[in-house]
Amino acid sequence: MNIRNFAIIAHIDHGKSTLADRLLEKTGTVKVGSGDQLLDTMELEREKGITIKLNPARMFYEVKHQESRIKNVADARFSALPHSQESRNDIQIPETPHFRLQTSDLRLSDSTYQLNLIDTPGHVDFGYEVSRSLAAVEGVLLLVDASQGIQAQTLTNLHLAEASHLVIIPVVNKIDLPHAQAEVTAQQLVKALKCGEDDICFVSGKTGEGVEELLQAIVKRIPPPKSQPDEPLRALVFDSFFDTFLGVVAYVKVVSGHLKKNQSLLMKATGRF
Repeated sequence: MNIRNFAIIAHIDHGKSTLADRLLEKTGTVKVGSGDQLLDTMELEREKGITIKLNPARMFYEVKHQESRIKNVADARFSALPHSQESRNDIQIPETPHFRLQTSDLRLSDSTYQLNLIDTPGHVDFGYEVSRSLAAVEGVLLLVDASQGIQAQTLTNLHLAEASHLVIIPVVNKIDLPHAQAEVTAQQLVKALKCGEDDICFVSGKTGEGVEELLQAIVKRIPPPKSQPDEPLRALVFDSFFDTFLGVVAYVKVVSGHLKKNQSLLMKATGRF
């Protein structure tokens, strides 16, 4: 099944919405230059420059290479990594057990993948939005600002993802900044995730550097949703909104069974279609 469900999680202002914009542009979902923070639709979100409510988006990504090894744009940086103690290495990261990253050597095939993205809030006050998002995906992009390193909400969201047994792709963002310390930030992720240096993707949500490699990593590492089309219909409603013309619109993840276009659903809680 060529479907990948994933969310972007991070500390506030680490570049989730900006990276989401680049993913939408790279996959051709929107035109380049369509605007900033495309998934932040609330007036307050645009005014404050932060994400308050989760926002889903669907993209289609065509894999053009028959065989592709995931190579990060900053692989060469690790060869000269001094492994010295930098200022942000003083952060105390708890040693908690968690699963290994699922980075198999599966090869990408010539086909098109449907990528279902959920952009989540980073502020601690909106943690419920994050938890609802994680219930609807199989993997996450754990985003860390290269100039700030791992922060409190980074760890909180990491623990939520681990508790949900999701595949985690560590991503160092904002590598284009003059004061970026990508290598130091990467070492923090290695320590927190017990992952290898090659598991980390390096990107710039502003310039788009490394976004192509990140898309390939999403296709390769995050597993498809489990399909049970012959079972009775069960679906998770992870978000909803009211439209003036359509009424209540619900976002659902089908767990078993299947839905058809224009099919009516009866909500047992309200007794209404």
